[in-house]
Amino acid sequence: MTPVAKMVGANRVIQGRGIVHPLGDASLSAAEEKELRQELVHRALEALETDITSE
Repeated sequence: MTPVAKMVGANRVIQGRGIVHPLGDASLSAAEEKELRQELVHRALEALETDITSE
């Protein structure tokens, strides 16, 4: 199954936990959610630093 972001032509995709909570997870404790959010931001920054190559 192709992610929607790729189907619409997004060239940098960072997968979150879900549509309802793309940058978090309501089932986690506050400390665990903060760690998750920091990891997602770190991955997003790495993606922005990556050169894009056409497929």
